[in-house]
Amino acid sequence: MQQGGGSDMEVTWEDEQNINKFRTLNNCFHELEDDIKIANLTIIFSGLISINIDIQYYPWIMYTLAKNTKDEVENRIENMKEVTSHKLTKLDEEKKSVVAQMAELKKILYGKFKDSINLEED
Repeated sequence: MQQGGGSDMEVTWEDEQNINKFRTLNNCFHELEDDIKIANLTIIFSGLISINIDIQYYPWIMYTLAKNTKDEVENRIENMKEVTSHKLTKLDEEKKSVVAQMAELKKILYGKFKDSINLEED
């Protein structure tokens, strides 16, 4: 690996492991971000539906209501919101852990490689 001044810098096995771990955590971070967005949209959508269930505008609710009562559908929507809220809490905690691990690896890697490595996103 070349430093800004052009001198050779040795990349150890441990350095490679840290770089690979950072890459894995970064991928995990982006997957968590996507999962959090989906969970938030699910909560918003279920909230909108539970505000005013107008069956004619939601064909899938009509299908569900054919097999269940309106109260059962409302209970399912409420359960979905609770489950999704719980999932969102876990995703947020996992994201915080991933961000903390990435920050620690950045310290280590930037400490050794300075500006010869770029761990920031464009």
